Formats: sequence, structure tokens, C-alpha cells
Amino acid sequence: MSTQQNTAGIWRLGGELPVNRIGFGAMRLTGRTAFGSRQDRPTAAALRERAIAVLRRAVELGVDHIDTAAFYFSPLLSANELINRALAPYPDNLVIATKVWAGRDPSGEWWWARPEQLRGQVEENLRQLGRDRLDLVNLRVPPSHRDAPLAEHFGALAELREAGLVRHLGLSNATAAHLAEARAIAPVACVQNAFGIGAPAAERELLRACGEQGIAYVPFFAIAGAGREAGAQAAEDERVLAVARARGATPAQVRLAWTLAQGPHVLAIPGTGDPVHLAENVAAGALRLSAEDLALLG
Repeated sequence: MSTQQNTAGIWRLGGELPVNRIGFGAMRLTGRTAFGSRQDRPTAAALRERAIAVLRRAVELGVDHIDTAAFYFSPLLSANELINRALAPYPDNLVIATKVWAGRDPSGEWWWARPEQLRGQVEENLRQLGRDRLDLVNLRVPPSHRDAPLAEHFGALAELREAGLVRHLGLSNATAAHLAEARAIAPVACVQNAFGIGAPAAERELLRACGEQGIAYVPFFAIAGAGREAGAQAAEDERVLAVARARGATPAQVRLAWTLAQGPHVLAIPGTGDPVHLAENVAAGALRLSAEDLALLG
């Protein structure tokens, strides 16, 4: 294991699965855009080989926590199948987290599963990844469902956990009310939400509450920020640039270091299909921001 990676520290998901706090997000493995496009077709073979190389290099660097989903695919590439091809037979310590409720049909159109359809989504992930049990499944809450209950869906996932198909459960794109509702049904190992520099007060409070309850908080878009699926914006925040210059780091590394500084229960899952960016992201685990840096970044 890379000492570079270990400097970020370790968290035990669900109180039992130790993972390095810098993991890897598989969203961008299938192309430049988050969910692929027809522009990927001419370069599918090259993308496949590069993605496989990046995944293998990530594990070499000590990454032992990969975030993926069956709906991460482009016309010719599937993130889950790339992970399977690159890393199976899997290292004993590798934790793979995936997401259900959200889905995409073969044309790429989004759909949202009914509770009774979640088993099919879990089985789809099992099949693509070549596993008998999923380490962690996050219930991805639809944007239209932010103020609605999720007990029926989470209860269906809890049944799959009892059946042995899933080891741990989590929530994605969830609120504090969702977390309380879910915890009344089954243990919650993590909350995975959009979070980064400039995050609203309510999300910061949810992050803090997760720490108090021993729940991992796993931000996505920690680097991309407002750019979200499109990636990091060309015009970087001047505060981030100032800290990056002072620390001899990249803006992405500063954003990751800030993320990790929010608490020992906070994990990072930066995604990339570029081996150079991968190495830079892993190296961010060694970057320690000062109190002055953190105050400047907010």
C-alpha cells in the first residue's frame, strides 16, 4: 500500500470495513462527460484500455474504495464492467459501493425504480461486477423526492441486506430527515451528497451530524463544485488558487485537502480517467492545510 495514500487516514465503513479516506469515483471512466455520449464511439477502445490502466494504478496507489453505479455507461462502455475486467479477482480489502433507485435504459434515458424493482437493480450490479454480494449500496434519492419519504424504498433495500445480497446500506442525495427515517429501518453506513467549498449551512450540519453518529460522509463533486457532471470549471475560485500557489499544489488537491479536513469520517471519491490526475488526487492525502488556509476557504 502506498504511504502516500495512507497519509489521508482510514475510516471503518459500517464500523467494520477499513478504507483509505481517498477513494475513487468511477463516473468518468466511460468518457469525458459524466454519462458518456456518442462522441465516445470512435475512441471506445482507447478509453477502455486507459480506464483499465487507471483502475489498476489506483489500487497500486492504495485506493481500496471505489464508487460506481450500473447507470455509469456510455454507448459502448460500462463502468461496472470496466471495474470487473480491470480488477477481478478482486483484492480482499477492496470495497465497492454502488447506487440504486436511479437507472438508465439502453438509450440513456433516466428512470426511477419502484421498491419492488430494487432487487433487479442490485442483481444487475452483482452481475456486472461479478460479485456474490455488494459491499455497500446507496439509495440514490431522486431530485423530485427531496421532501418526500423514502421508507418504502429503504425498507426494500433492508430486506435485500437481510437476504445477504448487500452488506451495508447508505443514502445518496439525501436530507437529514431522510437519514433519520432510514436509520429507524436499518443501519446506515454512509451519506453521499454533493459537497465542497461553499456548501450551504444545512449540508455542513448534516456532515457534522453524520460524524456524531459514526456515519461516513462521502462528498461528490468535491473538485467539480458548481461544474458538477461537466467537471471543474475553467475559472477557479481565487481563494483556492491562492492556497494552491502558497502550498505548491493544484487547485484540485486543495479542494480535496479541504474536504478531508472537514472531519475524520469524511471520505473523498474523486473521479478521473487520466492517470496523471489520479496520482495528483491520491497525493492530496498528504496535503495538510493550515488554520489560516481553512479560514480563507471558508
